[in-house]
Amino acid sequence: MSGEKKGRAIVLGGKTGLLGRPLTAALTAAGFAVRPTTRSELDPFDAGAVAAALEAFEATHLFNTVAYTAVDAAEDDSEAAYRLNRDLPGLLARACGPARAVLVHYSTDFVFGGDAHVPYKEEDPTDPRSVYGASKLAGERAIQEAGLPRYQILRTAWLFGPGKKNFVATILGLARTRPELSVVADQVGSPTCTLDLAAWSAALAATDATGIFHAVGSGQASWCELAAEAVIAASLPCRVLPIPSSGYPQKAWRPRYSVLDNGKLAAAIGYAPRSWLQSLREYVYSQEQASD
Repeated sequence: MSGEKKGRAIVLGGKTGLLGRPLTAALTAAGFAVRPTTRSELDPFDAGAVAAALEAFEATHLFNTVAYTAVDAAEDDSEAAYRLNRDLPGLLARACGPARAVLVHYSTDFVFGGDAHVPYKEEDPTDPRSVYGASKLAGERAIQEAGLPRYQILRTAWLFGPGKKNFVATILGLARTRPELSVVADQVGSPTCTLDLAAWSAALAATDATGIFHAVGSGQASWCELAAEAVIAASLPCRVLPIPSSGYPQKAWRPRYSVLDNGKLAAAIGYAPRSWLQSLREYVYSQEQASD
């Protein structure tokens, strides 16, 4: 039936978030009726309010983009990290059960130990070594233990995209004022554009798929390679120099290798996620045009 909505989605953080805003747009474009919210409009920790919102909107899906993502700060503030990354997903899962809504939640490559040499698959053993990673894994388990008939957990990584502070935007800002930058080259992962992640999320939500999915840009890069490609795309004269992790000490442990395998997601949505490099170039070009 033409014009029929694919579903009705509430997006927590949908009005202001780095992922929430493109997710709201992608779901709308995919044919969902969408209600984006802010924390002040709908307190995600108010189980009664969440349940009432699901019922009033007749929601088929609840997307949670709310998370504690300050990786280093989490080492000193584990209570806050676990509240947002473990307790909240569990609460939302329990609210979705009676509403018969699918919970769509976002996790991270930090649930893995980083000792692999080939991309991680969803069923590979987890081994988080930071408070952030451990709290995100605890959130995954809280959802699984809630007994929902359907949920979608998307593990993603290294997000960049328009509208909010992110690594690529920070690098470009520095590169405009400095002749050279030193960037860590011995951590390798999966750079991911929020616009792409939003589109994959909408496509996955339109299927009957359930479980954990890896959702990242295809290919792999070090932080140094990501920075260098961004600088090249912006045609900036800044040199990007590789340094080891020891040259940029941080409080929280980072995986040395956390590339994720997209095969399960590709099978579910019917196409393979595109290269992170293609997405990066489009993002940088659009940002450069917007600043002209």
